[in-house]
Amino acid sequence: MAPLILGILAGTLTTISFIPQVIKIYKSKDAKDLSIATFFIFSLGVSLWLLYGVLIQEWPIILANAITLVLISLIIIMKIKYG
Repeated sequence: MAPLILGILAGTLTTISFIPQVIKIYKSKDAKDLSIATFFIFSLGVSLWLLYGVLIQEWPIILANAITLVLISLIIIMKIKYG
């Protein structure tokens, strides 16, 4: 498998894995069982991956981590709001 295709597939799967959580929190208006510390730490890691992707100019890394950061931010916002 070509490295670019592998990177796109890996980025897509790890990014879309947060969509069910965002939908669940949004529908239930309940995020009390989520650890906000986990999502803050994870968002820091994703931010660093995003920066890394920018520095090496690899769009699969940039795109996947930018979208993941948006989804994680939504989870953090809903955790604070519904928490």
